[in-house]
Amino acid sequence: MTVLSVSTSAAAAQRVDALVIGTAKGPKGLVLAKGAEAVAEAFEGKLAELLTTLGASGAEGEAVKLPAAAGLKAGLVLAVGLGEAAEEGYPAESLRRAAGVAARALSGAKKASLLLPAASAEEFEAVALGALLGAYEYTAYKGDAGKGPVGDLVLLTDRKGSKEAKAAAERATALGEEINRARDLINAAPNDLNPKAFAAIAQAAGKEHGFKVEVWDEKALTKGGFGGILGVGNGSENPPRLVKVAYTHPKAKQTIALVGKGITYDSGGISLKPAGHNETMKCDMSGAAAVFATVVAAKRLGLQVNITTWLALAENMPSGSATRPGDVLKMYGGKTVECLNTDAEGRLVLADAIVRAGEENPDVIIDVATLTGAMVFALGNRTFGVMANNDELRTRLHGTAEAVGEASWPMPLPADMRKGLTESSIADMANMGERMGGGLVAGVFLQEFVAEGTDWAHLDIAGPAFHEGAAYGYTPKGGTGSAIRTLVRFAEDTAAGA
Repeated sequence: MTVLSVSTSAAAAQRVDALVIGTAKGPKGLVLAKGAEAVAEAFEGKLAELLTTLGASGAEGEAVKLPAAAGLKAGLVLAVGLGEAAEEGYPAESLRRAAGVAARALSGAKKASLLLPAASAEEFEAVALGALLGAYEYTAYKGDAGKGPVGDLVLLTDRKGSKEAKAAAERATALGEEINRARDLINAAPNDLNPKAFAAIAQAAGKEHGFKVEVWDEKALTKGGFGGILGVGNGSENPPRLVKVAYTHPKAKQTIALVGKGITYDSGGISLKPAGHNETMKCDMSGAAAVFATVVAAKRLGLQVNITTWLALAENMPSGSATRPGDVLKMYGGKTVECLNTDAEGRLVLADAIVRAGEENPDVIIDVATLTGAMVFALGNRTFGVMANNDELRTRLHGTAEAVGEASWPMPLPADMRKGLTESSIADMANMGERMGGGLVAGVFLQEFVAEGTDWAHLDIAGPAFHEGAAYGYTPKGGTGSAIRTLVRFAEDTAAGA
């Protein structure tokens, strides 16, 4: 695991495998970003020229290595691109991505020092978090794990900035390690991570960090009347679970309820997914992973807010005991739902959990889910949708996501779409409505289970939760940990009275 630290030692004195500097695209070609001065001096002012000769331009995502000059004790210099040159500082997201590129390029190195242009707490944290996320590798099933991630990453600063840098590194470590924990859960094979195993991981985290964890097994779910969770899990030999993880702070004035979709594998059930759509369905528990990582991060950061997290865990499989299209499920709270499509299962487990979460009268409920392919069609692979029954809450969440570098977009909850869901001739609702705008239909369905007067938001992370292409910036192939940074910042702002 990569370890972060802070040093005020001179760059030239760093005995490391690599010194990482930033470059940018200036009006006349490549320019060196602030922080690279000592390294440039060792190259007698010719560093920019050398990098240009090697093909560097300062573009975002670029990484160019060259041997260190004689005056440096490092083995090599790694120049990473920041994009367009900026005189007043670079955007935090540009710093995160550049640090992530650097960490990936340094796979196998024992130690490296980061000289990216950071002066404020926000900039230090961006560099630190980007580096930790970029260094992530998932090797649980590989006999030969390869070179492994970079061992130690050192943030270099002067004495004036050391206090801010150390605080930023500590926060980035807590947040980065929990995002990477979520990535591990998402990447785990579904034969290892079933609902019972996920619940056990939550219980272990509760013991480690000192918060309360409650688990409803299949018997407790039956007794409690959780028809949505049970209906989805009926077809699997691995029975479902509902897990409550509660973090409380003695000075907290508000309570946030987080609900996560935790379908540890989604075959579609009797409404079986077509070939080519099953292979990555281990990631259908990304919402549960996100809210779980958020509550652990909040505890580690000591946020002055109460967070109650609900993990709605089930495996959606076809079998003789599976829920059939046409079956009617009695949901927790009493509503009946005609299940017209068993592949619209996420909304069923979430509905049960939302009703249960609402019974504790939180100030706000936020659910997170890889809920609909329709949202991917609407927003692509890197942007999640934000819906809410409160315009101010939707705007706040969208702004929070943008502020932490997570792409999101506010989406409506059209009232006219409710009609298609409530036209079942035999139940209160159906789990399917009109075909077009499927992501919005799902949101409208969930809204029906929110207690009157409770602020609620829904994040559909179906696009960015799992990345199937090549790694970029600090985003790896596989599970990404989408929405965690947004939720943690939302919790921080709530604690601060926002």
